[in-house]
Amino acid sequence: MIKRIVLIVLDSAGVGELPDAESYGDKGANTIGHILDSMPEHFSLPNLKKLGLYKILNRGTKFPDEDIIGCYGKIAAQSPAKDTTAGHWEIAGIILNKPFPVYPNGFPHGIIEEFERLIGTKTIGNTVASGTEIIKELGERHQKTGYPIIYTSADSVFQIAAHEETFGLEKLYEICETARNILKGDNAVGRVIARPFTGTAGNYTRTANRKDYALEPPEITVLDEIKNSGGEVKAIGKIEDIFNGKGITESIHTKGNLNGIEVTLSEIKKGAYKKTLLFTNLVDFDMLWGHRRDVVSYAKALKEFDDFLPEILNSLTDDDMLIITADHGCDPTYKIHTDHTREYVPLLVYGKNLKRNADLGIRSSMADIAASIVDIFALPAIKNGKSFKEQLIN
Repeated sequence: MIKRIVLIVLDSAGVGELPDAESYGDKGANTIGHILDSMPEHFSLPNLKKLGLYKILNRGTKFPDEDIIGCYGKIAAQSPAKDTTAGHWEIAGIILNKPFPVYPNGFPHGIIEEFERLIGTKTIGNTVASGTEIIKELGERHQKTGYPIIYTSADSVFQIAAHEETFGLEKLYEICETARNILKGDNAVGRVIARPFTGTAGNYTRTANRKDYALEPPEITVLDEIKNSGGEVKAIGKIEDIFNGKGITESIHTKGNLNGIEVTLSEIKKGAYKKTLLFTNLVDFDMLWGHRRDVVSYAKALKEFDDFLPEILNSLTDDDMLIITADHGCDPTYKIHTDHTREYVPLLVYGKNLKRNADLGIRSSMADIAASIVDIFALPAIKNGKSFKEQLIN
């Protein structure tokens, strides 16, 4: 009987273009596949391979098969979006009818005017930009004037950058809450994001005190079902921010991938005594290396996670199940743009008493993960998704 499910999202680790990728400008994208192609031939991910990753990527000839100890498949996104919020919400059981709004030309004058009125100061920026580049460009002006920097990206985000010392971290968080309160209705962006930085002109650095202010999920998710049944939902990384705290019993914010892996491992070793979902997001794949198109660093981070996998697997009890997936792609070799890429995501499942080398197929929605979790925990079925529980059981 499975008492605890460990769900790890390798943020942006897609495994190949979806059939509709061309309509998103992402034809040919394949995040993990292209990373493997770009690295020296001796580079490999042996532990993810044992869970079935290379089976998903159809690399049995270039990388000879070993004994597969996991169940594997790949999953399509049903929501018409390729962002973090949409991906995680779909994993939890919500399929969007329409994408969150985006602002390729910056935010409308009315939004900025209202925001400035409420915070009592002017703003600068209001453009589509890289977070590291815009603080290089406007950081000194921000410090001299005290005006926060507003920017967005191809994602549905309203990002506010400010200096931790001269502007103040708590003040930055306060104005982010103000922005979240006015960005509703047709302008309900997926996330408002606080982007603090430190340093001096020519040497600015973003800090780990980022904070996301997401919309509250509009429907019941698998997190709610577990919490309402008396179980535990432990959120590691930015999961609490993505779900606006809804359905979560405990949250642990982390500083980077390595810290997220270490915290997850520590929580696994504590054991579980009732239905528990341990839900981890490892954001650095996307934030630090995917968008910046840094193939080598992305590959090193995948290798780092792969190196931790044996300890994670060995720490699981007979009552545990591990699921590894992603929320979208962000192919670091894709040069047409620096946005996320519309891709299938991996589905790798392992449990000491589950089947081995079982093909879970090509799933039609990431909500299949939520449907399977409630099925395994004998909770009420959720609205979307199809359970793969029976394909796992010996």
